[in-house]
Amino acid sequence: MKLKFSFLAVFILVVFSVKGAVVDTLAVYSDAMKKNVQVVVVSPDNSRSPKPVIYLLHGYGGNAKTWISMKPELKDIADRDGLIFVCPDGKNSWYWDSPKDPSYRYETFVSGELVKYIDSKYQTVKDRSGRAITGLSMGGHGAMWLAFRHKDVFGAVGSTSGGVDIRPFPNNWEMSKQLGNESDNQDVWNSHTAINQIDRIKNGELAIIFDCGYSDFFFEVNNDFHKKLLKYKIDHDFLVRPGAHNGEYWKNSIDYQIMFFKKFFDRK
Repeated sequence: MKLKFSFLAVFILVVFSVKGAVVDTLAVYSDAMKKNVQVVVVSPDNSRSPKPVIYLLHGYGGNAKTWISMKPELKDIADRDGLIFVCPDGKNSWYWDSPKDPSYRYETFVSGELVKYIDSKYQTVKDRSGRAITGLSMGGHGAMWLAFRHKDVFGAVGSTSGGVDIRPFPNNWEMSKQLGNESDNQDVWNSHTAINQIDRIKNGELAIIFDCGYSDFFFEVNNDFHKKLLKYKIDHDFLVRPGAHNGEYWKNSIDYQIMFFKKFFDRK
């Protein structure tokens, strides 16, 4: 009986010592915007050694919890691959520093304030070689916008179903609240679309992956983005597959992007 009881006690101890990824919901203060911003962080249990970070940006109408709600497997992926996922609330900002509304400075927040905060609180690789950024829809635009303008911060970038050229959609998704009416502010719109940031980078400065479904209303602008990268002779992965602008597509597509980023992180 003693032997059986001891074995059971050891078994229970082992079972209850098994842990998984930690999901933190934080309030990160932005000095630029004078407010707290909600941020969800998924970090692996074995986080004693520095881990690479993937910043995941939500789309229009989303929030900091969009990605973990849509893709709860992020916790398993964090443990499996030794990755940290950071998901900030970007409101409906398109991740610009708005030239019209000074309370919307999400470019400064994500590319500067948030990165510094995460590096100070978590065991991260504190270098662009250990940072990637991607997002869905509005967040895909934001990821490209931020990485192309801050290639000293991010080493890899992605977009899934991203609105990588905003100009064909002047009346949609509250963009005019941030940029002003398109017809009266064409120069501002031209300078605040991700596709017009391509000339900021040279080939090899960023690892780039993006995708879009054939049935997505952003398919044509993604194809144009691909063509412009080819024109500038910038290497990139562009994936197209069946799918529309919805969670079913993004839950699948993000797996491919994580694999791409993992390969980037693992290169010597």
